[in-house]
Amino acid sequence: MQNIFGRKIEIALLQSLKNSKKSEFVAIYGRRRVGKTFMVRKVFKERFSFQLSGVANVGLKQHLTNFHNAFLRLDRQDLPQSPPKDWFEAFNRLSLALEKSDVPKKIIFLDELPWLDTPQSNFIPALEYFWNSWASARSDVLLIVCGSAASWIINQLINNRGGLHNRVTERILLKPFTLSETEAFLKSKGGNYDRYQLLELYMVMGGVPFYLESIQVNRSVAQNIDRLFFTEGGLLAGEYVNLYRSLFKRYEKHTSVVEALSQKAGGLSRSDILEMTKLPNGGSTTSVLDELEQSGFIRRYLPFGKGKRDSLYQLVDQFTLFYLNFVKDNKAQSEGAWLAQLDSHRWQAWSGYAFESLCRYHVDAIKKHLGIAGVYTEISTWRSQKSSPGAQIDLVIDRKDRVINLCEIKFSIKPFTISKSYAETLRNKIMAFRMETGTKKTIFLTIIAANGLAINEHSQQLVQDSLDMNALFE
Repeated sequence: MQNIFGRKIEIALLQSLKNSKKSEFVAIYGRRRVGKTFMVRKVFKERFSFQLSGVANVGLKQHLTNFHNAFLRLDRQDLPQSPPKDWFEAFNRLSLALEKSDVPKKIIFLDELPWLDTPQSNFIPALEYFWNSWASARSDVLLIVCGSAASWIINQLINNRGGLHNRVTERILLKPFTLSETEAFLKSKGGNYDRYQLLELYMVMGGVPFYLESIQVNRSVAQNIDRLFFTEGGLLAGEYVNLYRSLFKRYEKHTSVVEALSQKAGGLSRSDILEMTKLPNGGSTTSVLDELEQSGFIRRYLPFGKGKRDSLYQLVDQFTLFYLNFVKDNKAQSEGAWLAQLDSHRWQAWSGYAFESLCRYHVDAIKKHLGIAGVYTEISTWRSQKSSPGAQIDLVIDRKDRVINLCEIKFSIKPFTISKSYAETLRNKIMAFRMETGTKKTIFLTIIAANGLAINEHSQQLVQDSLDMNALFE
C-alpha cells in the first residue's frame, strides 16, 4: 500500500467494501490518467476472482473473445473452450464458475466498462440481469467497475432509470492529486523541488498521476516542461487529442467548447458558447456540456447572488488550459522553448487564470488556513453589473457565520504589493459588492498571493487575512 499516495478515503472505502456482510457494487470514475486502475489493483494486490478490461474501438465479437480469454485464467478443468455468443451467456458462465469458488469475497473487476457497451451489444441488460438475479442475492460479491468516460458511468449506472436503478451501492469520483499529494509523490521519486516550482508544475499539468510519473527529478521543472511538451516526440505533446478522443465519440464538439472557454478566464454563458462554437441550441450540446463537467474538464457555477439561468461555464482542467495557450499551433520544438515564454503577455494572462483555478480546487486548504474548515460555506465568484470601472471578485467565500471573504488571487514571483492606486481599486470593489448584493454580512478582504503579501500601510488598513502558496499545500 506504500506505493499509493493520497487516496486515503478511497482506499479505506474499498477495504470496508471487501469486508462488507453483503454484496457490493461500486462504480469508480474520473478523468483519464488519474490512476483508477492503478489504485484498484494495488488495493487488492491483483487478487481478483475475475477481471476484464474494455478495449477502445473494437466490436462485440472481440470483447467476447477477450472475456473468454480472461475466463480461461480461472484455471478450472470444466471451462468452455469457445467464446460466449453474447453478454448474457458470458455473465451466466461467470456466475456458475464463481459459485464453485470458496473465497470469502468474490471480487470482480471490470475496467474501462464504457468501452464494453458497444452498439446493439445488450451489455447493460446483461450486466443488470447478472447483478439483480445473482450477485445482489448473495453476500459475498464485490463488483468493481471503472471508466474514464465519467458521463457514461453516471448516466448508465448511477442514474440508471431501468433495472440498475439504485443498484450501485457506492461511487468513487477519483480526482487528481492535490498540491500536497503531488509534493509527496515527487519526493518519493527523489524530487527535491521548492514549492514555487511545484506550483508552476501543477499549473501546467495539474495533479494527474500519469503526467507526474513522467517527471525526471534530476531536471528542473522548466526542463521537464520543455521535454514533455516542446520537443519532437514529447510524451505530452500529442496528449490533448488522444485525451478527448478516448473519452468522447464526437470529441470535436467537446474540444470546440474547451477551446472557447480557454479564451475567457471568468467563464462563458451557454449562449456565449453557442455563438463561439456554432453548436446547435439543443440536447446534443447540453450533453456535451454535461459530459465535460462530469469528466472534470469544466465547471458550471453561479455567480454570487445569481439564479440558475445565469450559470457560467469555466475551463478548470490545468493541462487543457496550458496546452491551448502554449502548445497548440506552437512550432517551437527545442530546449528553452518554455523559458522563452516567461513574462510574456500570454504567460501573464495564463498564469493568473491557472493560479485562480488552482486556488478554487484547493478551497478546502484555504478554508483550513482561515480557520473556518468546520463552517458551512458557499463558493462563488462575482462580477459587478453597475460599477465603472468594472469590478470583479476572484473567489467569494460566503460563510454561515455571517462573514463573507472576498478573495483577491494574485500570481507573482515576488511578494504582492498593494499600491496606493490598487488600494483604491480594492475599496471600490468592496463598496460595489456591498451595494449591488445588498449583503448585511461582515466583509473580510483576503489576499491569496503565490509569494505572499508585502506589508505596508495599505495592506494593514484593508486586508483581514493573507495567504501564500504554502497554505495551499496543507
